Amino acid sequence: MNMPTESIETAVSDFYTAAGHLAEHYGNALAKAIAQPTSAEDPSASVMTDFMGAMTELGEAMVSNPEKVIGLQMGLLEKQQELYQHTVLRFLGKDVEPVVKPEAGDKRFKDEQWNENPLFDYIKQLYLLQSGALMDMVKETDGVSEHAKQKVEYLVRQYVNALAPTNFAGLNPEVIRKTMESGGANLYKGMAQLMKDLEDSVQGALNVAMTDTSAFQVGRNVAVTPGKVVYQNDLMQLIQYTPTTANTYKRPLLIVPPFINKFYILDLRDNNSFIKWLTDQGHTVFCISWVNAGPSLRNKGFENFMLEGPVAALDAIEQATGEAEINAIGYCVGGTLLATTMAYLQKKGQADRIKAATFMATLLDFSMPGEIGVFINETAISALEKQMDLVGLYDGRQMSFSFNTLRENDLFWSFFVNNYLKGERPAAFDLLYWNTDSTNLPARMHSYYLRNMYLNNRLVEKDALEMDGVKIDLSAVKAPCYFVSTAQDHIALWQATYKGAQVLGNAKNTRFVLGGSGHIAGIVNPPVANKYGYWTNDKMAKTADEWFKGTANHGGSWWLDWQEWILTQGGMEEVPARQPGSGKLAAIEEAPGRYVKQRIIDVLNK
Repeated sequence: MNMPTESIETAVSDFYTAAGHLAEHYGNALAKAIAQPTSAEDPSASVMTDFMGAMTELGEAMVSNPEKVIGLQMGLLEKQQELYQHTVLRFLGKDVEPVVKPEAGDKRFKDEQWNENPLFDYIKQLYLLQSGALMDMVKETDGVSEHAKQKVEYLVRQYVNALAPTNFAGLNPEVIRKTMESGGANLYKGMAQLMKDLEDSVQGALNVAMTDTSAFQVGRNVAVTPGKVVYQNDLMQLIQYTPTTANTYKRPLLIVPPFINKFYILDLRDNNSFIKWLTDQGHTVFCISWVNAGPSLRNKGFENFMLEGPVAALDAIEQATGEAEINAIGYCVGGTLLATTMAYLQKKGQADRIKAATFMATLLDFSMPGEIGVFINETAISALEKQMDLVGLYDGRQMSFSFNTLRENDLFWSFFVNNYLKGERPAAFDLLYWNTDSTNLPARMHSYYLRNMYLNNRLVEKDALEMDGVKIDLSAVKAPCYFVSTAQDHIALWQATYKGAQVLGNAKNTRFVLGGSGHIAGIVNPPVANKYGYWTNDKMAKTADEWFKGTANHGGSWWLDWQEWILTQGGMEEVPARQPGSGKLAAIEEAPGRYVKQRIIDVLNK
């Protein structure tokens, strides 16, 4: 049913009012992603001061070499004149080649009207010319430090992508068409979804809904591999999974997932669950499920995460199975924590407790932080520490927004258009549900992690860090290790993870594998999917590039290569399958446990 004209006008008016508020919230969210000023009297607390310093450096470089800037501007004027002539010919019915085309993979202009309608084609190409010129001006200016250029590129990219014509109801042909067809109902629906997202977002910011969260429930249709929680403390629950084979390998397997996300990325569905696949191969699988921290845990540090995480899990596994020696897998920062634990155990004379270790997309050497480096500097971390001191934690929704701005077109603006302009519900997608199910981090731990790993890269320095009175030396770790990274990972660059693999003192016993795709899809790549492939080289080389030159490419999943490797590491004698709760540790509750079910809103509203 069509709406009356007055209703359409009201809807449009209300929508643009809401859009103004939305722009303000996006700006606030972006500011939170790169800064958190704590008071008007302390402007230096804001990383925006640091960003302004980068902009000043760029401006001074441009002034010192105006010829290049003028040349770029003249080139833009010439292209704009060419586009004007192109458009005139289009209106005259001529078929002419475009002056500029969207980059491969740019999905914003997929509606046919962006090509077929001369007016929308002109708007599209004018935007592409002007936005491209701005980015080129930053990239091609000499005399700017790499870190400053990275910051400016990030800010300018946010600016030009926010101003894309696709993001405006009156300039997007698909939105215009939907508005006319629905009588403005899409705008009403969009406003309703916007209001709900604002309610669910961290204060003063906006976390756009990426999926239909009502379609999923942890323990019902995600994180459903059977098992029991057999141990818990303030920071984690330890899950022992129900075996699916009559016999299992003697040596248990512990998974240490990242504490910045929830573990069930490794247990989304039966057909892509890494955890279920491991049990099907005959492993006795244990997995840490980290708590979603509230303010009461503000003083828990990285040391506590080690002692109450992997170290406590080792003791619990020995009680549950009678086995003092295990194999371990660490994912992302969980791998960083695992390596730290192994160095700690080495100094304590307990190195044999972890016989073989696997590191999935793990940084140990943080000298190449990748795109995250735009957020890493003294000013930003100091500002964030002041914010965390006030509330006792780092809000996971804020972290989620920060990561989303690294792929803003795919992870923010595409959902902005779909949800608020088209008025459509986001699709039910389990991976995106997990992505939005954020976790808080205790203030002390997050400060330590940012400063000592990302900012100062002290983990790779011998004895630079101390845990529970023990100096940490990664080069002392001698256990066999398997590193797997992914070619398109923008969070943990594979070249950086390769450097970390060289830090451990077991180069002859280290296997490095490179998977296809990115940080998540390349790791969670079940054999049944037969996707992406991977590269192997039986020898470690001095550099990542040298290693890659000697690789062989394989189809399918790296999981199979890992299984072959782990079977050569000993402890693979078969024993009768161990049922959760049958050992000295009684079952506390059914997997996946209650810690993983805690959402940020639930924790903060306690």
